[in-house]
Amino acid sequence: MEGYDFDEIDFFRRVALSGARALLIGRRALVLLGLPLLTADYDFWVHIDDAAVFNAALYPMGFVATRTPEEARTKGRYALENDEHVDVLVARGVPTVDGVRVAFDDLWARRRTLAVTPGVEVSIPCISDLIATKRFAARPKDLEDIRLLETLKSEDEAS
Repeated sequence: MEGYDFDEIDFFRRVALSGARALLIGRRALVLLGLPLLTADYDFWVHIDDAAVFNAALYPMGFVATRTPEEARTKGRYALENDEHVDVLVARGVPTVDGVRVAFDDLWARRRTLAVTPGVEVSIPCISDLIATKRFAARPKDLEDIRLLETLKSEDEAS
């Protein structure tokens, strides 16, 4: 069996052109910020009303949703899968491990865009908000990511 030839630029282009309010979170966002990390999947937080649009944009690349948008809204998350894996969070807000509610609309308002190549941009939360998303689970790797993001944040503030 021949493996799927995944085109990350096309992937990000499709997300951007879809019009879905979608924020790249997780380690892939940190990689785009220049941090030296490895990750095997993509994590997005998609506005609760935009899951169908997000799914439709990636369907031509062979991505299949593990839940319908209606099911995803009740569960708060789902995945898109082909040879790649995309975890998708669909909730108006998520609490951190210490009980702070993080709202999608607030992150969307403060988002930043990064060019992955000329003409293709991806939206990510600002660094402070990325840190908050890392506090959803606060696993050991998330705590290390927070440390790296705090360093990056300090460097940004110093410049």
